[in-house]
Amino acid sequence: MQIYISEEAIIADVQERFHRQYPRLKLEFFHKSALPGECCDEKEKFAANTPIEKIRILHSFGWLDISHYRTALAVEHDLTSLFGLHGHIFHKAGDIWLQTTTTGHLTLEELNAGDVEKATAFRLPEEPEKE
Repeated sequence: MQIYISEEAIIADVQERFHRQYPRLKLEFFHKSALPGECCDEKEKFAANTPIEKIRILHSFGWLDISHYRTALAVEHDLTSLFGLHGHIFHKAGDIWLQTTTTGHLTLEELNAGDVEKATAFRLPEEPEKE
């Protein structure tokens, strides 16, 4: 699955296409990125009716790959490096939305499935590895 990021789009267009593909995830755009492992400040979030043209650093347009096997970190990286956008993915946990600060290594499919606790839990192998 891919989303086309155009000059004419507004944030809500991109968010709606992303959310349609992944109902338990959402994509938010901020004035600047947070440091790794930190959350973005809610006051830095752009309104949904903001044109993409007004918020991006790089004035390019094209396709953003949001395939199920891509990680949240990879999609966020592409938003920054390809389009100059500070986008961050959130996943739903109960009734609240959490930024993927410690779960960015999970795929969009894993995050959307809602099994974040299972996917991040440490498990011992069934048998010792053989050399």
